[in-house]
Amino acid sequence: VQLQASGGGLVQAGGSLRLSCAVSGRTFRTYNMAWFRQAPGKEREFVSAITWISGRTYYTDSVKGRFTISRDDAKNMVYLQMNSLQPEDTAVYYCAADPNHDKEYDYWGQGTQVTVSS
Repeated sequence: VQLQASGGGLVQAGGSLRLSCAVSGRTFRTYNMAWFRQAPGKEREFVSAITWISGRTYYTDSVKGRFTISRDDAKNMVYLQMNSLQPEDTAVYYCAADPNHDKEYDYWGQGTQVTVSS
């Protein structure tokens, strides 16, 4: 399984970005998927997740109401729409796959840089 994240960039505070994650593998539709981020000097943190079948979504409190995770199983893609971006959202964003539904993310993408200027 390979994950390829893209869509990062430099944006002003209040702007928007849409991250994409392309996932190889015929059983993608059975994976729980998530986005994490890591800011300079900080530990990696959970941002958002989406389950298989039901598509139930989860968000860390700091992004609720601003970020939206979605998936397109026909295209093996996961997205993170990020609105009202703030400087504190600056980080490398990683997509990850949990194929066994045990909250263990066994597969990771390479990360995409998001920089929000004030």
